[in-house]
Amino acid sequence: MITGELKSKVDAVWNDFWTGGIANPMEVLDQLTFLLFIRRLDDIHTLEENKANTLKRPMANRIFPEGTDDRGRSYEDLRWSRFKNFSSDKMYETLSDRVFPYLRASGEEGSSFGHFMKDARFTIPTPALLSKVVDKLSDLPLDERDTKGDIYEYMLGKLSSAGTNGQFRTPRHIIQLMVSMIAPTPKDIISDPASGTCGFLVSAAEYMQDKYPEMLTDASSRDHFNKTMFNGFDFDTTMLRIGTMNMILHGVEDANIGYRDSLSEGEAGHEEDFTVILANPPFKGSIDKSTTAKNLTRVVDTTKTELLFLALFVRQLKNGGRAAVIVPDGVLFGSSSSHKSVRKLLIEDHKLDAVVKLPSGVFKPYAGVSTAILFFTKTNSGGTDKVWFYDVRADGYSLDDKRDALLDDEKLGVNPNIALAEEDHAKNNLHDVLARWQEREGSETDNPRTDQSFCVQKEELAENGYDLSPNRYKEVKYEELSVRIPKIVLDDI
Repeated sequence: MITGELKSKVDAVWNDFWTGGIANPMEVLDQLTFLLFIRRLDDIHTLEENKANTLKRPMANRIFPEGTDDRGRSYEDLRWSRFKNFSSDKMYETLSDRVFPYLRASGEEGSSFGHFMKDARFTIPTPALLSKVVDKLSDLPLDERDTKGDIYEYMLGKLSSAGTNGQFRTPRHIIQLMVSMIAPTPKDIISDPASGTCGFLVSAAEYMQDKYPEMLTDASSRDHFNKTMFNGFDFDTTMLRIGTMNMILHGVEDANIGYRDSLSEGEAGHEEDFTVILANPPFKGSIDKSTTAKNLTRVVDTTKTELLFLALFVRQLKNGGRAAVIVPDGVLFGSSSSHKSVRKLLIEDHKLDAVVKLPSGVFKPYAGVSTAILFFTKTNSGGTDKVWFYDVRADGYSLDDKRDALLDDEKLGVNPNIALAEEDHAKNNLHDVLARWQEREGSETDNPRTDQSFCVQKEELAENGYDLSPNRYKEVKYEELSVRIPKIVLDDI
């Protein structure tokens, strides 16, 4: 977890941008991402230099060219470790006239990092602001994976606190719940077709690093971890750049993060490519049917994005693949034929494992929409005998616009550091969700419908039009109430 001292350093960088004339938090993060990319490139170049010197052989993967350009200027000046010591005016000239054009040219040539730099724009307005920011970024400790990852996550949190694009960010503790329940393994190929800042992929990577550390010591599995395990797609190039930086700073060097409008004709590919999908796709209402991929509308004849994304996820999963997907409540009980057909598809043709209902305040202050998480397995042959329901009433934070923590840090999240007392559970259900999920084939099958979690048989779901709203099946337990009438009242009567 990022310390108070590091938070102060990051806050100081943001304050410099604000006082220096850049007030849009997305632009601030975009410029910071470019600068962190440049610093990371210098770190990679330095590692290659050290390796070459140790082995007494030429560098195998050179980032910055040798020699000088056509004006006799050293390419070494493009490196962070060099220009950070320049005067503010020379540093500004080097970044604007040399570093950014070099990065854009590298992108056009198709280098491994270049496709994120093809449209790199340098918008820092003054040499003084650039000098301040570079000094402060140079002072941030970006050597340890956990530290640099937490620092960037804290930067991403600035988007939410500023209210800009915060709706794209799923709360981290909800993401961690979904990842823990899916429990990816070293063999999995994980995708988020609406990746945004890559929060789901980052959390999955952290899960793998914690649960399977041996994966990073074996050359083959390490290559899979860095190149093929994590796949993210978005149609916002700024988000792709930010998401890629997020992955790099969390220890995944070359994740497959690419541009794709996942629902569009010609773009909704990747049929049966993935074994795990984790997503909170955008629910913007409906899209133009003429531009929607026909292989999706053949599955569900609709223009509603939440239903089309579910059809997409089924299509992209390999047989036996699992998905955890956040959907708006309307997907659970919508009465249209397309709503019913999607629910029937998941229940009858595949295996719907669980419906986890989330409190309506989870996405506040940006949206008060009620949502749920659907967990399903692609089978192409059915397999749903019952569906496990859990009604989350508290996620550890207030459900108003402030979203204040209700417990100390060590009691928050999916895996709190200390055991929760009964009164703590009333404020944080997430640990209980995971514990009960792991018993869904055992003790959970006997739970009464008055409990916070219970199972419903497929036949009953079918009889109710495949309605997946927990309230449809929940039973309310009424306590017997006895009233003692005072004797004086009886005497009056």
